[in-house]
Amino acid sequence: MIRENSDMILSVRNLTAEVDGTEILKGVNLEVRAGEIHAIMGLNGSGKSTFSKVLSGHPDYAVTGGEVSYLGQDVLALEPEDRARSGIFLAFQYPLEIPGVSNLDFLRVAYNSKRKHEGQEELDAFDFDELVRDKLDVVKMDAAFLSRSVNEGFSGGEKKRNEILQMALLEPKLAILDETDSGLDIDALKIVAEGVNQLSNSDNAMLVITHYQRLLNYIVPDYVHVMANGRIIRTGGKELALALEERGYDWVLNEAAAGVAG
Repeated sequence: MIRENSDMILSVRNLTAEVDGTEILKGVNLEVRAGEIHAIMGLNGSGKSTFSKVLSGHPDYAVTGGEVSYLGQDVLALEPEDRARSGIFLAFQYPLEIPGVSNLDFLRVAYNSKRKHEGQEELDAFDFDELVRDKLDVVKMDAAFLSRSVNEGFSGGEKKRNEILQMALLEPKLAILDETDSGLDIDALKIVAEGVNQLSNSDNAMLVITHYQRLLNYIVPDYVHVMANGRIIRTGGKELALALEERGYDWVLNEAAAGVAG
C-alpha cells in the first residue's frame, strides 16, 4: 500500500501506458501537493494529453505499469466516474457538444452526483439555479448559456469558459487542464485564466498542460515539467517556460539525450 504525505494529492511512479498496442507513456514520475500548480509542456506527440486521459480513466488508454496514487488511494483501480466524483476533474482540449441536453441540466446532474458520492443531500432545481448563477461570474458567462445545449454552437472560448464553470461548481481537488489555451484569443484566454486563478487554493492542485508559455503569463506555475517521448525529462520553475519560449525545445531534448548517452 502506498503511503503519502498528508498534503500529497497526486503521486505518479514509473507510469507506462499504451493505446492500440503502441506505447505512449514510458515511465512518468510526478508528485503534486496541495496548493501547487504544475505545468506540463512539450511538443506534439510527447505524451501530454495521453497522460491527462490516463489520469482521468479514458477507456482507450491501457496502463501497462507503474502506480498512480490520488489522496492516498490507488486511482487506477477506480472507474472514470468514480475518479470524477472523488475530485479529479479534466478540462478537455476539445470539449464535446451534447445536443438536446441543456447546460443547466447537465451541470445539475454532475453536481448532485458528486454530492451524493459525498453523502450529502442533492440540491433541488431552485437551489441549484441560484448556486450556478453565482458561479457564472467566475467566467463572465451570460445566464442565457444555461438554457442552451451543452457546448452546441458555442465558440471555442465559450466552450473553454463552460469547462471552467463546471470546475467552479464541482470544486475538484485535482484539476487537469488539457491545453485549455488551445484556440483562444487573448481576451478569452485572460477570462479563463482569471477563473482558474480564482479557483486555485491551498487545498487543491492544478495540472496545466500546454504547448505555449503565454498561458503561464496568467496562470503562474510553481513547477514546469518538460515531457518528451513519454517521460518527464526536465523540471524547473517559471523560468523554464520562459527559456522554452525563447529557445524552443531542441536544447532540452539535446541535453536529455546527452545525459542518457553519458
